[in-house]
Amino acid sequence: MNDHEVGDQHAASEFDANAKTLWHGRFEGGPAAELMAFTESLSFDIRLWPDDIDGSTAHVRGLLHAGLISVHECDAILHALAQVVSEIQSGSFEFAASDEDIHTAVERRVTEIAGSAGGKLHTGRSRNDQSATDVRLWIKRELREVAQRIVALQMVLLQRAGEVEGVYLPGYTHMQRAQPVLLAHHLLAHGWALGRDIDRINDALTRVDVSPLGAGALAGSSLPLDPQFTADQLGFAAVFENSLDAVGSRDHVAEVLFALTLVAINLSRIGEEWVLWTSEEFGFAKLDDGYATGSSMLPQKKNPDIAELARGKAGRIIGDLTGFLATMKGLPLSYNRDYQEDKEPLFDAMDQVRLGLGAITGMIATSTFVPERMQAAADSESGSATDLAEWLVLQGVPFREAHAIVGSLVREALAGESTLRDLVAQHPRLGPEAAALVAPGVSVTRRTTPGGAGPIPVAAQLVRFAEALRRWSSQGGSTA
Repeated sequence: MNDHEVGDQHAASEFDANAKTLWHGRFEGGPAAELMAFTESLSFDIRLWPDDIDGSTAHVRGLLHAGLISVHECDAILHALAQVVSEIQSGSFEFAASDEDIHTAVERRVTEIAGSAGGKLHTGRSRNDQSATDVRLWIKRELREVAQRIVALQMVLLQRAGEVEGVYLPGYTHMQRAQPVLLAHHLLAHGWALGRDIDRINDALTRVDVSPLGAGALAGSSLPLDPQFTADQLGFAAVFENSLDAVGSRDHVAEVLFALTLVAINLSRIGEEWVLWTSEEFGFAKLDDGYATGSSMLPQKKNPDIAELARGKAGRIIGDLTGFLATMKGLPLSYNRDYQEDKEPLFDAMDQVRLGLGAITGMIATSTFVPERMQAAADSESGSATDLAEWLVLQGVPFREAHAIVGSLVREALAGESTLRDLVAQHPRLGPEAAALVAPGVSVTRRTTPGGAGPIPVAAQLVRFAEALRRWSSQGGSTA
């Protein structure tokens, strides 16, 4: 049984008005069915169950450490938690209608198994610090996979860049052809952007990696709990400084959503290019059959659905971020039930980015480049205009004057008076030596400055990117 099936089963179950909630003692009657239907979160927070078990395990050991339960009671609760794990994994765990969330479900079942000892599981703990702990543990685990998938995409970009030595295509500004660039340079541009995504993820994780367990509902506890002990048990790098802040803030969730949103935007930009590149109008690349779709009506079609959905899902993930920011903006300290709304956008953004990274990586790895189409597009004579202006600069002509000279020649060529190369050869300030710069394949070789798009700087860049990738790979494997 998967997480969605578990949630559907719970949502469809008939509500028992007499079922006990975790807070039934204060109320004379049971909750209304409409209240339970509107406020339940089990249908989506079920996926936190491994983190809830880990948090509960650490808390129980913390209770023993504080002398609040006996060794026998600790063993009984830990045994019950292990049984819950087995039941959830096997699909035999039976949810009750009163299970509002995964925390309620686990505690109820532990109490059924461990008896009175199980009733001590929640000692000194609130669902406020429990849920906050679970989400932080989940983020730490899931972001590691996202970072690893970013590295996998970077590795493919580096591999493809190494395969296309000497291949060049038009570089664009304003979606107009500007100057020829090596294809390797273009691919690595995306690789560097993705590296910043890894940096942002790791930076955000420094603020996620703080344990809120022990903050209680909002004010801590009168019991001799040791938040540092449970933080160490769970592998957190730090422990909360202020209990109100620990359970009443979700800026770390917003920050993670922002980092994921930028990953999605970078994937969207790649997607936009591949929609163009694989069109018949551009023809710069061809999609592998395994990473394209067909049409239900048009037999000839081969559609770049992965690239298109990378664009579309970016908008959805932007919505996850902005929606949650709107939820946060007016909340007073400390915990408010509004914070239940942190999970669905977070889960959705994480899922879609993870899937998108895998799909885009496969699409690029299996595509076939068409160098002749790329180079034919890049060999337009006007693509050498800047080289001509810079040639004049080297002859002592002020750049503004050089710009005007070449611009007037381009205008004459576009008017059909002659080819740009002939016009340059005949011009008294230019001549045959300058005209040689207009020949196909010459312009891209003249990009020589560090970080530029020509063969010499790109060769050095490939080495630097490989070195940076080793660092990013190390970071991507240590974000948990």
